[in-house]
Amino acid sequence: MKNAHDNQATSPNVNYQRDMRYVFKPSSWILGSIGIWPVAFRGIGQHVSIIALVLCNFALGFAIVPCILHIIYDEKDLNIRLKLSGLLGFCLTAMMKYCVLAIRRPKILRCIEHVKNDWWQVKFNSDRKLMMKYAATGRRLSIISTTSMYIAGFIYHTILPFCTVHKVGNETIRPLVYPTYSQFYQTQMSPIYEIVYLAHCVCGYTMYTVTAGSCGLAAIFVTHACGQIDVIASRLEDLSRGKNFERSSDVNQRIAAIVSGHVRILRFCAAVQEILQEDWQDSDTVGLTTYFLLFVSFCFNMYILCYIGELLMAKSTQIGSTCFMIDWYQLPAKPVRDLVLVIAMSNHPIKISAGRMIDLSLATFGNVLKTSLAYLSFLRTLVM
Repeated sequence: MKNAHDNQATSPNVNYQRDMRYVFKPSSWILGSIGIWPVAFRGIGQHVSIIALVLCNFALGFAIVPCILHIIYDEKDLNIRLKLSGLLGFCLTAMMKYCVLAIRRPKILRCIEHVKNDWWQVKFNSDRKLMMKYAATGRRLSIISTTSMYIAGFIYHTILPFCTVHKVGNETIRPLVYPTYSQFYQTQMSPIYEIVYLAHCVCGYTMYTVTAGSCGLAAIFVTHACGQIDVIASRLEDLSRGKNFERSSDVNQRIAAIVSGHVRILRFCAAVQEILQEDWQDSDTVGLTTYFLLFVSFCFNMYILCYIGELLMAKSTQIGSTCFMIDWYQLPAKPVRDLVLVIAMSNHPIKISAGRMIDLSLATFGNVLKTSLAYLSFLRTLVM
């Protein structure tokens, strides 16, 4: 499919090509690397997108399916199962988001063409400045999102697995990013280990690229809509003078141009919302399940720490009560005076704390849980 403006002679915007590169270059590189960027190529380029889609889906399945089997059949520890279920939920969410974006490429292409059309029709330098201001914001958000996501993913895939040395007997176990099913292959043998590790890295790259790319694309579309709204606002402010309109236009024509531009913005926002809403709706169930499993896992870990802290406090105070309950009156006077010091010391129970700031106890666990639920209730009220 050719650009809609390829057959036209020139654009009123003399900087059109440069502006388009500035707006779309980060997203086209990011999403194009996984075959999502909806631009048709000629020749061999036509098949690049399909090849990227097949390879990325294969890498996702290569990591997700063994992880599921490992959780079901290999792993017996419930706590570790919960942690791995959170990881699995994130992977499934990313895979679903990837499939939805691939299916929605025609709609994304229409939004991209809409943005290009708006830039193509820019006639006044003041309009271009307003649009460039918001384009810079969208580009900046896209770059920040991508950079932070890739840094975290790089650390998780290349540094974190090698921080801990795992040994079984005298044999050192080479780490993998995602757990694998023990019956599928001997992952410690070369070159199987290298192939599996590379597939895991490709899987991670795909997940982080989908997350960062969809966020960056949404930022570009939304900031573009904001720029168009500012352009319409400037038109309204200039309605009587007509500096930002065609010279031959009267007030009625200016109002018609404003209404037409406003309707165009509303249609564009509806199209963007349809793309993003489809993505969120399809990912909502898996996402909520993921967050719930992670929440349960983190709460369980926190409960264990608070429980052992409470247990230690109870046992340390039990020394004093035990000293009091024994037949101390049958002991000589000097040993009894020594027991008084023990009872006094037991009045200050032994405590373990988190960073020497918060004592770990069941009361602390209850306070944290109540605070978390109150915060969630506040967020729900704010959002609803």
